[in-house]
Amino acid sequence: MEKHMKKVLLTVLTSMFLAGAAVTNPSVAEAKKGSVAFATNPADTRDVIAEIIDVIGLKPRFEVRAANVPNAAATIINGKRYILYNERFLSAVNNAVRTDWAGISILAHEMGHHLNGHTLNQGGSNINDELEADEFSGFVLRKMGASLSETQAAIKVLADDHDSRTHPGRSSRLAAINKGWRNAESQILASSKAGTPTRAVAAPSRSAALASTPAPTARRATASRINSQQILRQVKLQGAPEELIYVTTAYNVVRETEDGIQVIGKMQRTNSPNFPYVLESQYLPSIFVTTDGLLLNKDGKRIGVLTT
Repeated sequence: MEKHMKKVLLTVLTSMFLAGAAVTNPSVAEAKKGSVAFATNPADTRDVIAEIIDVIGLKPRFEVRAANVPNAAATIINGKRYILYNERFLSAVNNAVRTDWAGISILAHEMGHHLNGHTLNQGGSNINDELEADEFSGFVLRKMGASLSETQAAIKVLADDHDSRTHPGRSSRLAAINKGWRNAESQILASSKAGTPTRAVAAPSRSAALASTPAPTARRATASRINSQQILRQVKLQGAPEELIYVTTAYNVVRETEDGIQVIGKMQRTNSPNFPYVLESQYLPSIFVTTDGLLLNKDGKRIGVLTT
Protein backbone atom coordinates (compact mmCIF):
# COMPACT_ATOMS: atom_id res chain seq x y z
CA MET A 1 0.00 0.00 0.00
CA GLU A 2 2.81 2.41 0.92
CA LYS A 3 4.62 1.74 -2.36
CA HIS A 4 1.38 2.31 -4.27
CA MET A 5 0.78 5.65 -2.52
CA LYS A 6 4.34 6.77 -3.21
CA LYS A 7 3.96 5.87 -6.89
CA VAL A 8 0.70 7.84 -7.12
CA LEU A 9 2.22 10.83 -5.35
CA LEU A 10 5.36 10.88 -7.48
CA THR A 11 3.23 10.71 -10.63
CA VAL A 12 1.17 13.70 -9.49
CA LEU A 13 4.19 15.74 -8.46
CA THR A 14 6.08 14.96 -11.67
CA SER A 15 3.15 16.26 -13.71
CA MET A 16 3.14 19.41 -11.57
CA PHE A 17 6.81 20.13 -12.20
CA LEU A 18 6.50 19.45 -15.92
CA ALA A 19 3.71 22.01 -15.96
CA GLY A 20 6.19 24.65 -14.82
CA ALA A 21 5.44 24.92 -11.10
CA ALA A 22 9.08 24.69 -10.07
CA VAL A 23 11.57 27.54 -10.15
CA THR A 24 15.20 27.72 -9.15
CA ASN A 25 15.06 31.04 -7.30
CA PRO A 26 11.79 31.74 -5.48
CA SER A 27 10.71 35.35 -5.78
CA VAL A 28 8.78 36.97 -2.98
CA ALA A 29 7.22 39.30 -5.53
CA GLU A 30 5.52 36.27 -7.07
CA ALA A 31 4.26 35.00 -3.73
CA LYS A 32 0.74 35.36 -2.38
CA LYS A 33 0.55 36.52 1.20
CA GLY A 34 -1.93 34.89 3.51
CA SER A 35 -2.68 32.03 5.84
CA VAL A 36 -2.78 28.40 4.80
CA ALA A 37 -6.15 26.68 5.01
CA PHE A 38 -6.79 22.97 4.67
CA ALA A 39 -10.13 21.22 4.77
CA THR A 40 -11.00 17.55 4.90
CA ASN A 41 -14.42 18.70 3.80
CA PRO A 42 -15.26 22.18 2.45
CA ALA A 43 -17.33 23.12 5.50
CA ASP A 44 -14.43 22.54 7.89
CA THR A 45 -11.57 24.74 6.70
CA ARG A 46 -8.64 24.96 9.12
CA ASP A 47 -6.33 27.95 9.46
CA VAL A 48 -3.20 25.83 9.73
CA ILE A 49 -0.68 28.56 10.49
CA ALA A 50 -2.81 29.98 13.31
CA GLU A 51 -3.16 26.52 14.83
CA ILE A 52 0.59 25.86 14.75
CA ILE A 53 1.35 29.28 16.24
CA ASP A 54 -1.20 28.65 19.02
CA VAL A 55 0.55 25.40 19.89
CA ILE A 56 4.14 26.67 19.99
CA GLY A 57 3.17 29.88 21.80
CA LEU A 58 5.75 32.01 20.01
CA LYS A 59 5.29 35.13 17.95
CA PRO A 60 6.05 34.22 14.33
CA ARG A 61 8.98 36.26 13.09
CA PHE A 62 8.49 35.15 9.53
CA GLU A 63 5.93 35.45 6.76
CA VAL A 64 4.14 32.46 5.26
CA ARG A 65 3.34 32.77 1.58
CA ALA A 66 2.14 30.64 -1.31
CA ALA A 67 4.85 30.91 -3.98
CA ASN A 68 6.22 29.49 -7.20
CA VAL A 69 8.51 26.95 -5.49
CA PRO A 70 8.80 23.18 -6.01
CA ASN A 71 7.41 22.17 -2.60
CA ALA A 72 8.05 24.13 0.62
CA ALA A 73 11.05 25.97 2.00
CA ALA A 74 12.22 28.05 4.93
CA THR A 75 14.40 30.83 3.58
CA ILE A 76 15.74 34.32 4.19
CA ILE A 77 15.38 36.82 1.35
CA ASN A 78 16.76 40.34 1.65
CA GLY A 79 17.17 39.85 5.39
CA LYS A 80 13.55 38.77 5.91
CA ARG A 81 12.39 35.30 6.93
CA TYR A 82 9.83 33.45 4.85
CA ILE A 83 8.16 30.09 4.65
CA LEU A 84 7.23 29.57 1.03
CA TYR A 85 4.98 26.75 -0.10
CA ASN A 86 3.53 25.42 -3.32
CA GLU A 87 -0.24 25.11 -2.91
CA ARG A 88 -0.53 22.38 -5.54
CA PHE A 89 2.25 20.37 -3.92
CA LEU A 90 0.62 20.42 -0.48
CA SER A 91 -2.74 19.56 -2.00
CA ALA A 92 -1.19 16.66 -3.94
CA VAL A 93 0.45 15.29 -0.80
CA ASN A 94 -2.78 15.53 1.19
CA ASN A 95 -4.77 13.85 -1.56
CA ALA A 96 -2.22 11.08 -2.00
CA VAL A 97 -2.13 10.06 1.67
CA ARG A 98 -5.74 11.08 2.35
CA THR A 99 -5.08 13.34 5.33
CA ASP A 100 -4.59 17.10 5.78
CA TRP A 101 -2.02 16.31 8.49
CA ALA A 102 0.53 15.55 5.76
CA GLY A 103 0.61 19.15 4.53
CA ILE A 104 0.53 20.46 8.10
CA SER A 105 3.58 18.36 8.99
CA ILE A 106 5.48 19.83 6.03
CA LEU A 107 4.73 23.39 7.14
CA ALA A 108 5.60 22.57 10.76
CA HIS A 109 8.90 21.11 9.56
CA GLU A 110 9.76 24.36 7.75
CA MET A 111 8.81 26.40 10.82
CA GLY A 112 11.17 24.17 12.79
CA HIS A 113 14.03 25.26 10.54
CA HIS A 114 13.37 28.93 11.34
CA LEU A 115 12.72 28.48 15.05
CA ASN A 116 15.82 26.32 15.51
CA GLY A 117 18.02 28.85 13.71
CA HIS A 118 18.87 26.57 10.78
CA THR A 119 18.22 29.28 8.18
CA LEU A 120 20.97 31.41 9.72
CA ASN A 121 23.56 28.88 8.56
CA GLN A 122 25.14 29.43 5.15
CA GLY A 123 25.85 25.79 4.40
CA GLY A 124 22.36 24.82 3.24
CA SER A 125 20.51 21.67 4.27
CA ASN A 126 22.21 19.00 6.33
CA ILE A 127 21.12 15.77 7.95
CA ASN A 128 21.21 16.98 11.57
CA ASP A 129 19.10 20.06 10.85
CA GLU A 130 16.57 18.02 8.92
CA LEU A 131 16.16 15.56 11.77
CA GLU A 132 15.75 18.40 14.26
CA ALA A 133 13.02 19.94 12.09
CA ASP A 134 11.36 16.52 11.79
CA GLU A 135 11.36 16.17 15.57
CA PHE A 136 9.81 19.62 15.87
CA SER A 137 7.03 18.71 13.43
CA GLY A 138 6.28 15.53 15.40
CA PHE A 139 6.03 17.53 18.63
CA VAL A 140 3.76 20.18 17.10
CA LEU A 141 1.37 17.76 15.43
CA ARG A 142 0.85 15.74 18.61
CA LYS A 143 0.05 18.98 20.42
CA MET A 144 -2.47 19.72 17.68
CA GLY A 145 -4.12 16.32 18.10
CA ALA A 146 -2.66 14.23 15.26
CA SER A 147 -2.00 10.53 15.68
CA LEU A 148 1.53 9.20 15.15
CA SER A 149 0.58 7.65 11.80
CA GLU A 150 -0.98 10.94 10.64
CA THR A 151 2.12 12.81 11.77
CA GLN A 152 4.42 10.50 9.78
CA ALA A 153 2.20 10.17 6.68
CA ALA A 154 4.05 12.65 4.47
CA ILE A 155 7.57 11.41 5.22
CA LYS A 156 6.54 7.79 4.66
CA VAL A 157 5.88 8.51 1.00
CA LEU A 158 8.22 11.45 0.31
CA ALA A 159 11.50 10.44 1.96
CA ASP A 160 14.16 8.40 0.16
CA ASP A 161 15.17 5.03 1.53
CA HIS A 162 18.75 6.06 2.28
CA ASP A 163 20.66 9.13 3.44
CA SER A 164 21.73 11.69 0.87
CA ARG A 165 24.33 14.43 1.29
CA THR A 166 21.68 16.84 2.63
CA HIS A 167 18.76 14.71 3.85
CA PRO A 168 18.42 11.64 6.08
CA GLY A 169 16.77 8.44 4.93
CA ARG A 170 13.18 7.48 5.70
CA SER A 171 13.82 5.36 8.81
CA SER A 172 15.86 8.11 10.51
CA ARG A 173 13.24 10.73 9.71
CA LEU A 174 10.39 8.59 11.00
CA ALA A 175 12.34 7.98 14.21
CA ALA A 176 12.89 11.73 14.69
CA ILE A 177 9.19 12.45 14.18
CA ASN A 178 8.35 9.66 16.59
CA LYS A 179 10.68 11.19 19.20
CA GLY A 180 9.00 14.60 18.93
CA TRP A 181 5.53 13.07 19.02
CA ARG A 182 6.38 10.99 22.10
CA ASN A 183 7.84 14.01 23.91
CA ALA A 184 4.61 15.93 23.35
CA GLU A 185 2.58 12.91 24.43
CA SER A 186 4.57 12.72 27.67
CA GLN A 187 3.95 16.40 28.37
CA ILE A 188 0.23 16.03 27.76
CA LEU A 189 -0.04 12.99 30.03
CA ALA A 190 2.05 14.66 32.75
CA SER A 191 -0.14 17.75 32.58
CA SER A 192 -3.24 15.60 32.79
CA LYS A 193 -1.95 13.75 35.87
CA ALA A 194 -0.61 16.87 37.59
CA GLY A 195 -3.90 17.91 39.04
CA THR A 196 -6.70 18.17 36.52
CA PRO A 197 -9.84 18.57 38.65
CA THR A 198 -11.99 15.47 38.42
CA ARG A 199 -15.60 16.21 37.56
CA ALA A 200 -18.38 13.99 36.24
CA VAL A 201 -19.02 15.93 33.04
CA ALA A 202 -19.77 14.88 29.50
CA ALA A 203 -17.50 15.52 26.53
CA PRO A 204 -17.61 19.11 25.28
CA SER A 205 -20.57 19.89 23.05
CA ARG A 206 -19.54 21.31 19.70
CA SER A 207 -20.80 23.92 17.28
CA ALA A 208 -24.16 22.26 16.73
CA ALA A 209 -24.95 22.34 20.44
CA LEU A 210 -24.09 26.03 20.67
CA ALA A 211 -26.09 26.87 17.57
CA SER A 212 -29.21 25.17 18.93
CA THR A 213 -29.01 26.89 22.32
CA PRO A 214 -31.36 29.89 22.73
CA ALA A 215 -29.69 33.02 24.03
CA PRO A 216 -30.93 34.34 27.39
CA THR A 217 -32.68 37.58 26.44
CA ALA A 218 -32.00 39.32 29.72
CA ARG A 219 -28.25 38.94 29.33
CA ARG A 220 -27.84 39.81 25.66
CA ALA A 221 -25.96 42.93 24.67
CA THR A 222 -27.51 45.28 22.11
CA ALA A 223 -24.34 45.67 20.04
CA SER A 224 -23.74 43.24 17.19
CA ARG A 225 -20.06 43.00 18.10
CA ILE A 226 -18.31 43.12 21.44
CA ASN A 227 -16.03 46.08 22.07
CA SER A 228 -12.43 44.94 21.54
CA GLN A 229 -11.40 46.74 24.74
CA GLN A 230 -13.66 44.37 26.69
CA ILE A 231 -12.03 41.23 25.30
CA LEU A 232 -9.42 39.55 27.50
CA ARG A 233 -8.92 36.39 25.40
CA GLN A 234 -10.55 34.56 22.51
CA VAL A 235 -11.67 30.98 23.04
CA LYS A 236 -10.82 28.79 20.04
CA LEU A 237 -12.41 25.33 20.15
CA GLN A 238 -10.93 22.76 17.77
CA GLY A 239 -14.35 21.23 17.11
CA ALA A 240 -16.06 24.58 16.48
CA PRO A 241 -13.51 26.85 14.75
CA GLU A 242 -16.24 29.08 13.28
CA GLU A 243 -17.63 30.07 16.70
CA LEU A 244 -16.66 33.52 18.02
CA ILE A 245 -16.31 32.99 21.77
CA TYR A 246 -14.46 35.36 24.09
CA VAL A 247 -13.49 35.85 27.72
CA THR A 248 -14.22 39.44 28.74
CA THR A 249 -12.30 41.61 31.16
CA ALA A 250 -15.06 40.79 33.67
CA TYR A 251 -14.24 37.06 33.12
CA ASN A 252 -17.57 36.39 31.46
CA VAL A 253 -17.57 33.86 28.62
CA VAL A 254 -19.56 35.33 25.73
CA ARG A 255 -20.51 34.20 22.26
CA GLU A 256 -20.96 36.51 19.30
CA THR A 257 -24.12 35.77 17.30
CA GLU A 258 -26.02 37.48 14.48
CA ASP A 259 -28.44 38.87 17.08
CA GLY A 260 -25.85 40.17 19.50
CA ILE A 261 -23.60 39.04 22.33
CA GLN A 262 -24.73 36.02 24.34
CA VAL A 263 -23.29 35.41 27.81
CA ILE A 264 -22.79 31.66 28.07
CA GLY A 265 -20.62 31.25 31.14
CA LYS A 266 -17.87 32.46 33.45
CA MET A 267 -14.14 31.84 33.83
CA GLN A 268 -13.62 30.85 37.46
CA ARG A 269 -10.36 30.73 39.42
CA THR A 270 -9.34 27.37 40.93
CA ASN A 271 -6.86 26.26 43.58
CA SER A 272 -4.78 24.22 41.12
CA PRO A 273 -1.33 25.59 40.15
CA ASN A 274 -1.46 23.70 36.85
CA PHE A 275 -5.05 24.65 35.97
CA PRO A 276 -5.60 28.12 37.47
CA TYR A 277 -8.96 28.63 35.72
CA VAL A 278 -11.97 26.64 34.60
CA LEU A 279 -14.57 27.79 32.09
CA GLU A 280 -18.00 27.09 33.57
CA SER A 281 -21.09 27.27 31.38
CA GLN A 282 -24.64 25.97 31.39
CA TYR A 283 -24.21 25.25 27.67
CA LEU A 284 -20.74 23.61 27.71
CA PRO A 285 -19.08 21.02 29.96
CA SER A 286 -16.37 22.37 32.24
CA ILE A 287 -13.21 23.29 30.33
CA PHE A 288 -9.94 23.47 32.25
CA VAL A 289 -7.36 26.15 31.41
CA THR A 290 -3.64 25.45 31.78
CA THR A 291 -1.06 28.06 32.73
CA ASP A 292 -0.07 28.41 29.05
CA GLY A 293 -3.64 28.88 27.83
CA LEU A 294 -4.46 25.38 26.58
CA LEU A 295 -8.06 24.22 26.99
CA LEU A 296 -8.50 20.65 28.24
CA ASN A 297 -11.52 18.46 28.88
CA LYS A 298 -11.92 16.32 32.01
CA ASP A 299 -9.76 13.58 30.43
CA GLY A 300 -6.85 15.96 29.88
CA LYS A 301 -7.35 16.05 26.10
CA ARG A 302 -6.64 19.35 24.35
CA ILE A 303 -9.84 20.75 22.83
CA GLY A 304 -8.82 24.34 22.19
CA VAL A 305 -6.73 27.29 23.22
CA LEU A 306 -7.03 30.81 24.61
CA THR A 307 -5.53 33.37 22.25
CA THR A 308 -4.86 37.08 22.51
